Amino acid sequence: MEAIKIDENSQNSRNDEKREMHIKRNLKARHMTMIAIGGSIGTGLFLASGASIQTAGPGGALIAYGAIGIMVYFLMTSLGEMATFMPVSGSFSTYANRFVDPAFGFALGWNYWFNWAITLAVEIVSSAIIMKFWFPDVPSIVWSALFLGLIFLLNALSVKSYGESEYWFSLIKVVTIIVFIGVGLLTIFGILGGQFIGFKNFTIGDAPVHGGLLSILSIFFIAGFSFQGTELVGIAAGESEEPEKNVPKAIRQVFWRILLFYIVAITVIGLIIPYTSPNLLGGDVDKIAVSPFTLVFKKVGIAFAASVMNAVILTSVLSAGNSGLYASTRMLWSMAKDGQAPKFLQKVNNRGIPMNALVATTIIGAFAFLTSIFGDQVYTWLLNASGLTGFIAWLGIAVSHYRFRKAYLAQGRDINALKFKAKWFPFGPILAFAMCAIVIFGQNYQAFLTSKIDWYGIAVAYIGLPIFLVFWLGYKFVHKTKVIPLNECNFEETSVK
Repeated sequence: MEAIKIDENSQNSRNDEKREMHIKRNLKARHMTMIAIGGSIGTGLFLASGASIQTAGPGGALIAYGAIGIMVYFLMTSLGEMATFMPVSGSFSTYANRFVDPAFGFALGWNYWFNWAITLAVEIVSSAIIMKFWFPDVPSIVWSALFLGLIFLLNALSVKSYGESEYWFSLIKVVTIIVFIGVGLLTIFGILGGQFIGFKNFTIGDAPVHGGLLSILSIFFIAGFSFQGTELVGIAAGESEEPEKNVPKAIRQVFWRILLFYIVAITVIGLIIPYTSPNLLGGDVDKIAVSPFTLVFKKVGIAFAASVMNAVILTSVLSAGNSGLYASTRMLWSMAKDGQAPKFLQKVNNRGIPMNALVATTIIGAFAFLTSIFGDQVYTWLLNASGLTGFIAWLGIAVSHYRFRKAYLAQGRDINALKFKAKWFPFGPILAFAMCAIVIFGQNYQAFLTSKIDWYGIAVAYIGLPIFLVFWLGYKFVHKTKVIPLNECNFEETSVK
């Protein structure tokens, strides 16, 4: 009897440990949909879209955002196929570990974590700048500390509190864009503002495309950066209530949200505001008054437009910080589970929150924020180092999905058994890979075209690449990893409870 009792105690201990290791599936369909929709809506649309139109003209901006939108659509369908089959919070880092090479997965995971940890710092700095609009005399560090604490609390309470907050943050952005498009269309046809505008601003100067092909290429990076965050639905798949149902539904939103929220909004801006307007140059959070959204609202006589857009952009910044802390925490926890990060980071509390990973990420984000106060140069380099990692992550998704599908077929599995299939394979991931590579290597091509090569500009733009390679090749050298043969790729489902 005593032996049986010991065995029972031992089994209970193992079960408790297993429960401790797992996060909880508490994200509902509406959370997943808003995470998918809200992931790519932020300052890239509300602020940087104006600078894109000014640089390449309305037609050039539409071509650039449309091309990047197609790339993102293929990336999301690739991620959707893998995330529906294997919904894990490590997402594409885990997929790279299983279907490409553990060293590649290690580098993707750490670089993605670093990207979002630095993004957290950027967003809390931005939130303080935005609050200066209303409270110019309050020190910035007060607002930054307050918002960092709020974001930490939302992530520490439960995954449902993250999902709820992201749902409402995203809903505010969606409503703003719908209202903007409606007001813009009424303005274009002279119903508001008292003057028919039509298509004349698409024909002034050398519009609709200003500066030719090179100007379009020059805003590819801006357009791509605007869409970063769409992959969050893959990270959140590990905590979705019904991933086989909710992930495909969220993924299918991608194409329509790109069409509506970016293409239509940029068309409206380009029709109402000529690309030659100097006001379109404002692309920073401290220039809310010259946001193209603010300019359009003011044109129809909405006197408090700047305050409204300031509040909307604040929610966008907080949403980005909220999602950044969530994504980086889950990535760190997943890597710890896979033995690619310190073991203590895999501990999960009884609410299903990986608290050690959450605290560690928050500390790094706060440290990066403090460098902006005590050492602008350090902060700038940290920011530059994180700039490319989103594109590298996307490139990793394309490679992983190509290998996933090839390995799936090589092992004799039925393609029709997949709950969600990415269309146009292998064209989709190959095109996405090629476009990601063009954006990564071409983001600062101007530095190579001058009579004297701008080495500092090259270092600033491309510092993320050598960091990624150091992680990848360093892990490969230490652990002697190799590309996994297709017939040895592991398809065992390791879904979390």
